[in-house]
Amino acid sequence: MLCGVFWSDFMELKGKTVFFLGSSVTYGSASGGISFADLMVERCGIKAIKEAVSGTTLADIDDSSYVARLKRADPSCAPDLFICQLSTNDAGRGIPLEQTEAAIREIISYVREVFDCPIMFYTGTKFESVPYERMIELLRSLQKEYGFAILDLWNDPDMLAVSAGDYARYMADPVHPTLAGYSEWWLPKFIEACEVI
Repeated sequence: MLCGVFWSDFMELKGKTVFFLGSSVTYGSASGGISFADLMVERCGIKAIKEAVSGTTLADIDDSSYVARLKRADPSCAPDLFICQLSTNDAGRGIPLEQTEAAIREIISYVREVFDCPIMFYTGTKFESVPYERMIELLRSLQKEYGFAILDLWNDPDMLAVSAGDYARYMADPVHPTLAGYSEWWLPKFIEACEVI
């Protein structure tokens, strides 16, 4: 389910530079370090800047946070698109929602000022977590203010309709996809979303 404001009707992905910011899901911790980002390089011909470190938070609580790592990235890398994971670690570590909100706002402001490119956040697929649901609600409220895109895998009817057998193949645990999960389940959604940004 893709929600957002887009700058064109169709974006040719081949040759575009995409900056991916995230933690273990963006890294591919349950699939040998290969995630949808790497598969998009292979299948779509994009150039990827993959800034992904497992266990890190959006909230700027240490020097490995999303905010800290983003600010250490080369400001001249000139991405055509910026994709940010809505980190499950904020929810899992009990980070106050206000700190996560401040980080999201800072990331959006920094990307717009330094990279001046479209922004998309993506959520994880459904698992039991009230704090993460609240983070998604927060993201939707911030979208109204800032106009970025959201790839909402959490609420996507196609993702929710997956069979139990496929889910067992696609997910190593409730948060982390397997290589099959990225390739067969997540990747088509990312390609579709990016092509219309």
